[in-house]
Amino acid sequence: MDVKERILGKAAELFMRYGIRSITMDEIAAQLGISKKTIYQFFTDKDDMVYAVIGQEIQKNEAECLQYRYSSNDSVHEIFLAVEDLEEMLRYTNPMMLYDLEKYHPRAFQKIREYKYQFLHEAILENLRKGIEDGVYRPDINRDIVAKNRIESAFLVFNIDLFPHSRYKMSEVNFELAMLFLYGIVTDKGRKLIEKYTEERTKKLSHEQHA
Repeated sequence: MDVKERILGKAAELFMRYGIRSITMDEIAAQLGISKKTIYQFFTDKDDMVYAVIGQEIQKNEAECLQYRYSSNDSVHEIFLAVEDLEEMLRYTNPMMLYDLEKYHPRAFQKIREYKYQFLHEAILENLRKGIEDGVYRPDINRDIVAKNRIESAFLVFNIDLFPHSRYKMSEVNFELAMLFLYGIVTDKGRKLIEKYTEERTKKLSHEQHA
């Protein structure tokens, strides 16, 4: 791993855990055991670094989304895989991160908006198309409206005004929002798949809690 990759990796880890605003360039340098001058060889300033970190995370997420498509049993299963992966990420993500991006790093926040309404939008449209074709989603849904609804509802988990982390577990909010989405569009065939994957999820969580 080269120096720039190490810097991006550590910055991403710290931003996700503590939020962006609370982490300084000095802190990142200290964590890596390098000088701040070394960081500035690769990044103009903190805003430039944040933009690079978000770009890197988006690339990872795009690769993971494609993996869900190819490894899932069906469209409902693909959503469950995505939910599970997001839950894993939420375990070490500070709820303030998206707020920090929007308020202090508009260029990086815009990159997330582009990701939402370009890549994610197309990925969900494809999920819906396949689900309708396979008979697990209702054929009468407006795919564009449903896709945009899913995107916005998925990001509600980061809305600290609606779901303050002192009162809500982000993983539970994430799952409930995903189920609202699925139950709103499935056929009877799709409903049975939801029940199947929910049962598998419950068993897995129970096993992890007792491990």
